[in-house]
Order: sequence, then C-alpha cells, then structure tokens
Amino acid sequence: MDNPSGVGVIDKAAMVLDTLEAGPTSLAQLVAATGLARPTAHRLALALVHHRLVSRDMQGRFVLGSRLVELAAAAGEDRLIAAAGPVLMNLRDATGESAQVFRRQGDARVCVASAERPIGLRDTIPVGTQLSMKAGSAAQVLLAWEDHERLLEGLHGARFTPTVLAGVRRRGWGQSLGEREPGVASVSAPVRGPSGRVIAAVSISGPIERLTRQPGRLHAEVVCNAAAQLTEALRKTND
Repeated sequence: MDNPSGVGVIDKAAMVLDTLEAGPTSLAQLVAATGLARPTAHRLALALVHHRLVSRDMQGRFVLGSRLVELAAAAGEDRLIAAAGPVLMNLRDATGESAQVFRRQGDARVCVASAERPIGLRDTIPVGTQLSMKAGSAAQVLLAWEDHERLLEGLHGARFTPTVLAGVRRRGWGQSLGEREPGVASVSAPVRGPSGRVIAAVSISGPIERLTRQPGRLHAEVVCNAAAQLTEALRKTND
C-alpha cells in the first residue's frame, strides 16, 4: 500500500479489497498480490466474508461482497431519490397504480420513494416502510441477480422459487400475486447502478382485481421503461 493509514489491520483489509477489485481471487493469488502471510490473508478474508464485504463464488474464490453494493447504493441514494420523483409520478399516471422504489437493506427492502394513487383502492407504502425480502415482486428483482450464495440464502423460506427467479432474470422483470399481502398484485423491474449491478427495484402495486392475475402482461413494459430511465439517470450522474 502506497499510503498507509497507520492502522495496520485496516490497511491490510483495504489491500484485500483492492486486490479483489480485479475479480475472483483464490487464497494463493490473494497472498501473492498482497504480500500478506497466508494465515493473515485467510483470517482477514474470512472476517470480511462475515461482514459481507467479501463473498465466495461457486469455486470458493474470494469476490467483492454485496454489502459494498448496499453501501454504494446508500451513498447514491440522494441521486436515486432525486431522479425517482418525476419517474414515479409518470409511472403512476401511466398505470393508475401506486408506484415505489425499493432498495435492499440487509434482510429487508426499504421504500425510498413513492407516488401514491390519489383516489380509490390502493396499496399504500409510505417512504421508509420496511418489507420482507421473502415475498413480492420487488424482493424477487432485488434477489434475482445476487451471487449464488446469497441467492440460495434468500430463497430459504421465500414465497417464490428458483424457477420464478430464473424467469425474472430471463424477462428482466418480476410479478407477484398475493405474495406479500392477500389480494395485492405487483410488477417490478431492476434499477442498475453505473457498475451494472442491481441497486434498486421500481414497482407498481394494487389490487388483483385491477392488475389482473397477469399484471406483467399489462404493465411490465412501462415499469421496465421507468427502471431504464432511473438507470440512465444514475449513469449520467456518474459521468
């Protein structure tokens, strides 16, 4: 490290993270790149795995963890919220349903922006509401592109199946019928950060009576367009 802070364990952890920026790394490669003793590198990497700053791929190699994505999303949340306002209002007006943006926060998903349907029966989700990652189309979208380990963990106890998530990845959007709450349907699509990782989900939600039992057929295109607009807005703010 060219400019150490003087706090040895932090500097060594930073070396590990800097090395993993290049991609999946075996323990031997980590030792060679950092110059750390093998036991030290292994201990630090496992500690970082514990805090989700590092993860393991299917070959057991170390990779950057999803917690970094969550922290980056939190840092960019002001940009996301600023861009979300007009996009959600247009989405609400186009569909006639309440619209939201959800961001993952640990084992929950949090509504960070919303545009409520002004009149009639609606699915009200105020900003700041925490909902389960085990049910609902937004949870499907936020989980579908996770690494293998977190995907398996997220499916444990979930109302949706691996086949459902495979469909989300294939189509680029998710839908749910009464998963989160009886009688409520929803459609969601992914918002991607400048790195291409999914950092949020755009959703509409309302009664199944209006959205029908195939809400994606009615609204997937406009929800995906809204997600694409937010993705583009975040890309521009990073230029």
